[in-house]
Amino acid sequence: MTRSRAPRAPRAVPQSDPGHLRIGTRGSALALKQARMVQAALAERGIAGDLVTFTTTGDKRLDEPLSTIGGKGLFTSEIERALQRGKIDCAVHSLKDLSTDPVDGLHLVAVLRREDPRDVLVLSSTARAVGLADLPRGSRVGTSSLRRRAQLLALHPDLEVVELRGNVPTRLKKVDEGQVHAAILAAAGLHRLDATQHISAYLDPPDWLPAPGQGAIAVQIRSDDRIAHDLLAPLNHEPTMHAVRAERAFLAGLDGGCQVPIGALVMEQPGADGPVPTLHGLIADVAGRRVIRGSRIVGPDPVAAGTHLADDLRIRGADDILVVLRGAARVPSPQPE
Repeated sequence: MTRSRAPRAPRAVPQSDPGHLRIGTRGSALALKQARMVQAALAERGIAGDLVTFTTTGDKRLDEPLSTIGGKGLFTSEIERALQRGKIDCAVHSLKDLSTDPVDGLHLVAVLRREDPRDVLVLSSTARAVGLADLPRGSRVGTSSLRRRAQLLALHPDLEVVELRGNVPTRLKKVDEGQVHAAILAAAGLHRLDATQHISAYLDPPDWLPAPGQGAIAVQIRSDDRIAHDLLAPLNHEPTMHAVRAERAFLAGLDGGCQVPIGALVMEQPGADGPVPTLHGLIADVAGRRVIRGSRIVGPDPVAAGTHLADDLRIRGADDILVVLRGAARVPSPQPE
């Protein structure tokens, strides 16, 4: 009789070296710039760090729209697997690329101080305009984001929105070459790459909302790696963490990913006793014909604020948008409070 073998216990991954960390990152110019910011912050504390680069699914499949590739973690999954297996000690991501779904054995230990979270307009020399409002009818505007597409078409349905993939320098080159009349990019990326000369106009919230977490750099570690935690936790900027927790809770409450046009941002709003942090959020259909917006004050519990705002938008029709976008069975809407 053949005996069945008991499954092997997962091989334990050792703790990080307290004097030297391997930092996982994508290999794009912007990703490397962000990882070097973490590397420099560690160096100030006497900790050496080596960058280990990865090519992710989102980097490889540049000929396809992000929304059709499907799934979450298009720019993070390969790096997260390496972290789980102990091939690196921490991972640095653009927070907006990081799924809100928990990843087994991994933990978000820090977010750095946020850069400008806004989107910006980049104009080609062929564009007869100085801003978004005066782009001529039929102008070609490039973006790979359904969120940007939806907001653009909601404001200017007479524009032509075209797919624009590639890293930041590649997209800027396509604008310069006149392949599109304009493009919409994240301000943070252009700021970090010292490319602000390309910015024609900033798209100001709350009228135009960025992706949840946009402008923030995330540092991820293994949950049981106390050494990495102690080395990297001091890099956390608490006001940024508080804000992005609300934004990501809103995103999670709508089960959003790159297939869903969702925007969110925590902003300081005037109040009787001083500025009040307020979460603004939206969900839209891809064509921008229906845009549902809302806002909620962010108190001591940012996750509750994000979840409650998502519930509010679902009550007011977000579920209908999600059903159409996903072709899924209707998700029961929460009841009003």
